[in-house]
Amino acid sequence: MDEERTIKRSPSQGSIIIDHVAEQKLVRKLDLHIIPIIMLLYLFSFLDRVNIGNARLYGLEEDLGLRGNQFQTAVSILFVTYLLAEVPSNLVLKKFTPSRWISFITVSWGIIATLTGVTQNYAGLIVCRLLLGLVEGGLFPGAAVYLTLFYTKRELALRIGYLFVSAAIAGAVGGLLAYGIGFMDGVAGQRGWRWILIIEGLPSVILGVATWFLLADSPETAFYLTSEEKHLMQVRRDRQVGQTASAQRFHKADVYAALKDWKVYAFCAGQFGTDTMLYGFSTFLPTIIQGLGSWSIAQTQALTIPCYCLGALSYVVVARISDSQQRRGVYTVIFGVISVVGYGILISNASTGVHYFGCFLVAMGLYVTTGLPLAWLPNNQPRYGKRTTATGLQLTIGNASGIMAPYLYPRSEGTRFIRGHAVTLAMVGMANIIFAFMSWYLSKQNARRRRGEEDARVANMSEDEIAELGDKSPRFVYTV
Repeated sequence: MDEERTIKRSPSQGSIIIDHVAEQKLVRKLDLHIIPIIMLLYLFSFLDRVNIGNARLYGLEEDLGLRGNQFQTAVSILFVTYLLAEVPSNLVLKKFTPSRWISFITVSWGIIATLTGVTQNYAGLIVCRLLLGLVEGGLFPGAAVYLTLFYTKRELALRIGYLFVSAAIAGAVGGLLAYGIGFMDGVAGQRGWRWILIIEGLPSVILGVATWFLLADSPETAFYLTSEEKHLMQVRRDRQVGQTASAQRFHKADVYAALKDWKVYAFCAGQFGTDTMLYGFSTFLPTIIQGLGSWSIAQTQALTIPCYCLGALSYVVVARISDSQQRRGVYTVIFGVISVVGYGILISNASTGVHYFGCFLVAMGLYVTTGLPLAWLPNNQPRYGKRTTATGLQLTIGNASGIMAPYLYPRSEGTRFIRGHAVTLAMVGMANIIFAFMSWYLSKQNARRRRGEEDARVANMSEDEIAELGDKSPRFVYTV
């Protein structure tokens, strides 16, 4: 029978029948209690991280006396501490509990983001960006792992996709907020860019306090689930190959297994390529569009909104299809190619309208190509320790591109930014090749397992021992 309907837990336990109506009701309840909080957390995180791009339009460089590439340095240096925090943060997530740890880092980055608005010089800006990266670094990897505690492989891409929808909303709303807050220029003797950073940072503090009380630490302790629903959560986990009770605990051996798995590093390299596009495009889209024509600040901010909306819509639609088909690679590559075409148009000697159309193509593939691999890798790691380490590595190495991306768009190379677009095109092209290969390779491994070519490895093992093998089990089917 279909693995999603019935599974055999052990020879003595027989089969478990799933009540699909109850399961659908359960998933809707999970969405109601988890997704709004996670979306708001990442929305404010992304907004506080990239609003420096909007603040730039309102006099930040002039007031702080930034020269040369000092602005690019301030943008990129955040990722130094951001990267250092990702894996350690994931490893302590369960120890400190998700609600308390995520609440702590949210309140911390809210305070730091707000205080960035009162900095007086370049040194102060650098210190604030370093501290901001240190506390924000744990959110996305923590949120991605947190979602795997509640959702199955067939539900994960869409839920991780909501994080990228939040990023798109942050990009769109951030421009509008910056435009509105910009009118406060001179209020209390402060420049508009200061008010942008202060006002956009404060909500994170409030949300962080609320997270302590609203975010459940696990299905077993979720206050909003009945005892029957908690049992169904256990059944949902058990029907997935390798998702044993032991596998959901933290084991050092699983950490080492992730560190020695070449497939994890292949995904990390691909993520580096796509994240180059994510951070370059998200941070500098206002600057890119401003260079396409003689736009006012208000017009520039307004022209960014349709791009972000298209990117969010594309991901939601594709993530639903990807979850239902359990196919990640084909959609990652297709939409990566669309973004490559968009950058090709931006590089070309075309009219303003055609260049703006190129921005839409980049945005169309942006979140799909960046987001699907972040569901794809954990889908193939049923053991918690390996999953949390692999996800942390994927995000750490991927986000390292955030150090490089700001230097691709210096003002001196405007208005065309040909070098920046060309480098990003090449990085996304590299990622497409890697993800296409991984899809082919994992499909080939699944075929070997279907033919029974790996069964000899478990010939003398019990059913429980086989289940503990995780993705190494010949019964585990890779998501491709």
